[in-house]
Amino acid sequence: MADERLIAALDVPTRADVEQLVTRLGDSVSCYKVGMELFYALGGNIVTWLKEREKKVFLDLKLHDIPNTVGNGLCSLLRLRPDILNVHTAGGLRMMKAAAEALHRAAAEADISCPKLIGVTVLTSMDAEDWAGLGHTGTIADAVLRRAKLAQEAGLDGVVASPAETSEIRRVCGNDFLIVTPGIRPAGVAHDDQRRVMTPAGAIRAGASQIVVGRAIYAAEDPRAAAEAILKEMETV
Repeated sequence: MADERLIAALDVPTRADVEQLVTRLGDSVSCYKVGMELFYALGGNIVTWLKEREKKVFLDLKLHDIPNTVGNGLCSLLRLRPDILNVHTAGGLRMMKAAAEALHRAAAEADISCPKLIGVTVLTSMDAEDWAGLGHTGTIADAVLRRAKLAQEAGLDGVVASPAETSEIRRVCGNDFLIVTPGIRPAGVAHDDQRRVMTPAGAIRAGASQIVVGRAIYAAEDPRAAAEAILKEMETV
């Protein structure tokens, strides 16, 4: 079984792109992220296709709405049997709590395993200037930690957070709290639109449970070699 600490992001536009990438990666990757671009283009069928190939799926849709709507939305996604779902912590404690309760209740009624539910803290594309521009007076780090503690209080299994905040979340929320970390860039790879970034080994050392890697794998000349290099780097931690 491939190292499940690595989640490869399927941030590609077509079914053909997905099938080609998953085939090229083979057994080197067992976990994939399906985000908005792919889900909105292809719907739930792409999740089903991955599950039929015994891959684990992080369905990254960042639900953010009133509590009842988010809870019902998660229950609708449950039929796809994703392994991880997420909501946005900006929805607040009441929304997150309603989401967790609804999802666990629906999974119990369906007699299936409940997916992990995690909360997006602050997008890794944001920097201090972006944050201040939204009217926030505190730091991004302070907001991320506060939102992580709220997610834990609400009954979520963990959060999505940049590697810059991971070590403090781990310290405060404990070893059992899931921390999924995007903004991962191996040495020599461009940062693109990410701002708060770190190498794969650095993120794991900081306390990440799983890392999400997109362009560094799918845009590589040899995606499998790129994935295996990341896996090898994580073995040193």
